[in-house]
Amino acid sequence: MISEGNQSKHVCVIGAGPSGLVSARELRKEGHTVVVLEQNHDVGGQWLYDPRVQREDPLGKGPTLQVHSSVYASLRMISPREIMGFTDFPFLVKKGRRDARRFPGHRELFLYLKDFCDWFGLREIIKFNTRVEYVGMLDSAGIGSSDAKWVVRSKDNDSGEVVEEVFDAVVVATGHYSQPRLPSIRGMDAWRRKQMHSHVYRVPEAFRNEVVVVVGSSFSGQDISMELVDVAKEIFLSSKSLEISEGFAKVISKHDNLQLRPQIDSLREDGRVLFVDGSWVIADSIIYCTGYSYSFPFLDTKGIVVVDDNRVGPLYDHTFPPSLAPSLSFVGIPRKIIGFLFFESQAKWIAQLLSGKRRLPSWDDMMLSIKEFYHSRDVAGIPKRNTHDIADFEYCDKYGDHCDFPHLEDWRKELCISAIRNSLIDLETYRDSWDDDEMLQVAHQSPHFTQFGPPDALNL
Repeated sequence: MISEGNQSKHVCVIGAGPSGLVSARELRKEGHTVVVLEQNHDVGGQWLYDPRVQREDPLGKGPTLQVHSSVYASLRMISPREIMGFTDFPFLVKKGRRDARRFPGHRELFLYLKDFCDWFGLREIIKFNTRVEYVGMLDSAGIGSSDAKWVVRSKDNDSGEVVEEVFDAVVVATGHYSQPRLPSIRGMDAWRRKQMHSHVYRVPEAFRNEVVVVVGSSFSGQDISMELVDVAKEIFLSSKSLEISEGFAKVISKHDNLQLRPQIDSLREDGRVLFVDGSWVIADSIIYCTGYSYSFPFLDTKGIVVVDDNRVGPLYDHTFPPSLAPSLSFVGIPRKIIGFLFFESQAKWIAQLLSGKRRLPSWDDMMLSIKEFYHSRDVAGIPKRNTHDIADFEYCDKYGDHCDFPHLEDWRKELCISAIRNSLIDLETYRDSWDDDEMLQVAHQSPHFTQFGPPDALNL
């Protein structure tokens, strides 16, 4: 709904990763004053690679887990650069010592985010090395009111100084690839050998000549398994399903030291790893590539927003808790989407709602929408933990209609599907060989590439 209004709000954005940066940009464009709080020394969020890990708690169960990024040294994009980037700042090849590949490494995306930050003058509003410790309502009587205020308490990592500030609105943009989600396996606590979550995996050398069990066969599990074949003695990839893609089957056929196994049944103190089919191995290390949990330890909503089996809710369109909207919002919750563009549409909608240009539906209508969405997922047999997995271009386009955000171009959808299809056929080579030249030419002739971008960008 569109309404008249141009109200300027004082807004706190938590996190200076992709979702936080584009939120800050959109909020400023809409006339709001913005403060971004970032716990690290630079922008990038997940893409700010950190080789250091907290070895005191490699499973990430305790409070010693400090590193935000889960990026490992060799990680490359799984999507081509053409479909990434924001609408008015495409992810182009840059001059100089930059990664010009269509599927670049993680550092190239970090540098892109630095370019975006500098191009739009966002650095001046970011407080770095600042950890948010508490976010709560100034007055619980403000629940459901457009005049709600938020207290944000943060701590300077260097000086230890604690600061409290009151804001009209808070945008939570902290990402969801930092809190390890671990399986529950019999004997896990008693197994005395090396166990770690992929969150703290960086390089393969530490596993040289070891027998390694990798748990989980999604992107990180496959990637790490392929990297270990050159250093480990044996790798056993434990998967819920033994039905694997043609691409990964090719990988296994090429490497004698890589085998596929079913789920783990239990772990034994003598180093044995027992699988549900009765087979077992004696392993030196286990790497859990089992995903991540949504976590907002700083956020106090008096129970209004909760994380239940990895479902953050209730959230209207994965963004607004109805009782606290629009003063509290979340950017970057959805998964399995063309991320940067979706974050941009979320940020634009939030900024326009806060300025009064648009209105949300009533509380009743938002709650009904949420209940209908949950019901549709249940009927489809989708587990609660996958509530925020979208994998639907049509939904993304409908979401953009909230703020007149452009629908995804056909070439972008085709390039996305092409990358997925090619990875299923040949996992090892799809990033460096492709069959979408015709669609690629269409992409490079689109306004997205020909009308925008920093002056030193080169069109491919």
